[in-house]
Amino acid sequence: MLKILFYDTKSYDKESFESKRGEYPDIQIDYLKSELAPNTAKLAKGYDAICAFVSSEVGTQTIEILHECGVKLILMRCAGFNNVDIDKANECQIKVMRVPGYSPEAVAEHAMALALAASRRIHKAYVRVRENDFSLGGMLGLNLYQKTAGIVGTGKIGAAMARICHGFGMKVIAYDKYENPSLDFVTYVTMDELLAQSDLISLHCPLMDDTYHLVNIETIKKMKDGVILVNTSRGGLVKTEDLIEGIRARKFFAVGLDVYEEEKKNVFEDRSDEIMESSITARLLSFPNVVITSHQGFFTHEALSAISETTLNNAMAFIKGETTGNEVE
Repeated sequence: MLKILFYDTKSYDKESFESKRGEYPDIQIDYLKSELAPNTAKLAKGYDAICAFVSSEVGTQTIEILHECGVKLILMRCAGFNNVDIDKANECQIKVMRVPGYSPEAVAEHAMALALAASRRIHKAYVRVRENDFSLGGMLGLNLYQKTAGIVGTGKIGAAMARICHGFGMKVIAYDKYENPSLDFVTYVTMDELLAQSDLISLHCPLMDDTYHLVNIETIKKMKDGVILVNTSRGGLVKTEDLIEGIRARKFFAVGLDVYEEEKKNVFEDRSDEIMESSITARLLSFPNVVITSHQGFFTHEALSAISETTLNNAMAFIKGETTGNEVE
């Protein structure tokens, strides 16, 4: 019997995993609402594995405590693992497994939804019409048809976004170190060429040392005036202060963000009765051409089902001593 302690469990997480757990009699799950961090890691004593999410703090200190508690497996119920100290996990002989492809279409569709909502001012129109104001001032949008979409990163999610843009009748260009052979309608270009040519830029690359603050004041200057920027990948890809400067300089026609740098305390939490410590989020929300959502690109029935199934299959593979290709090393 593999005992797993789930951290940062929301009601939808528990419902999704419980709906499938009957198929896995060798797995026992207990759920916590607490986030994983050094001060809560000690709660894993007596468990073989823990399950964490994209907002969990799985750094050096957390892993050391998990190791002391006897944990042998960290299950990430997400694709990203930039919040995990992989080297420390390897040193402690703790296996890390993730869900690399739960539903790339879910995130890509949300990216396009952000592009459309921000560029067509859907958020403003919704509020205005609810107040019986049917005027169109400030609502002028842009066609995406026959415009150029620049996709940064053409893995599964970026490829799905490229296909959506192609279906909209857009010319699609992309930048990636590794070209995706399935995208025969995409033209690969240099990063500078993508910045200069794109009417819509959508970020779908992982957060790594060489992609941290990929969007900064220098790369913003290289973009077209009136560009649409969408980020559904990781907040650290965009230097927020520089983005705000670019928005104020009228560089962007629209910005859609499902992720942003200071989101850690906000993700999946109701903070409506709190005073926000930083003004960055408020400043972004003050712009009429910016739409922000709360890291919900993955949040569909299909994606949650795939996350549950893959995570439990990863656990079963660990029990059997098998590999799935979902290991992080």
